[in-house]
Amino acid sequence: MQNKDVLNEVLGGTKRNRAEEIKNIFSQRLKELRQEKQLSQKDVANKLGVAVSTYANWEQGRTEPGIYDIFNLIWVFDIEANDLFSMDI
Repeated sequence: MQNKDVLNEVLGGTKRNRAEEIKNIFSQRLKELRQEKQLSQKDVANKLGVAVSTYANWEQGRTEPGIYDIFNLIWVFDIEANDLFSMDI
């Protein structure tokens, strides 16, 4: 599915559904990036200076990182911001 198609599908729902879908996409992207870098959740958590449970909750979509943590995720994964928020999944 193309990025534009995914975004249109996400934005077509209700505000609540959009927020949930975006959170799901983001958490899935975190997991993909971690696996691409061949890191464990513990490795990423240690690099970020957060508890493993905190990072695991982000990947599972239970909670969301703050803006400071997002910048650190970009640094840890050595990616551009667009790569973190890619809708191409």
